[in-house]
Amino acid sequence: MDSVTDQTTATDQTTATDHSTPTDTVIYHNPRCNTSRTALAALREAGIEPTVIKYLDTPPTRDELRSLLEAAGLKPSEAVRRRESVFRELGLGDATEDEILDAMAANPILIERPIVVTAKGTVLARPATRVDDVL
Repeated sequence: MDSVTDQTTATDQTTATDHSTPTDTVIYHNPRCNTSRTALAALREAGIEPTVIKYLDTPPTRDELRSLLEAAGLKPSEAVRRRESVFRELGLGDATEDEILDAMAANPILIERPIVVTAKGTVLARPATRVDDVL
């Protein structure tokens, strides 16, 4: 494990609802993802210790996910991991936005990451430099 992954445990949260105040910074994080680790490191380098939600362990509800995507200005089809086998297995290539959102809520591996929420906005931080947009 690298040092960024090791550092996530101090602020990891077990619920997706621990970020109710608008001044909180939250990262929906997958510690196995290089882009997610890079975005987390960028937040910390900016002096921000975010609430880290390991979304595979504690996925957002459908409504929370819908709200996150709306805040980021994204449709579900723009934030789904198309290369995941479950995307093909579920036949999501021709799915509606609601069907994709349902699939993402039921299979959080389909959620593209990381999603970063700050007082300045919400972004899908791909590439990781997108974090700068909300700092």
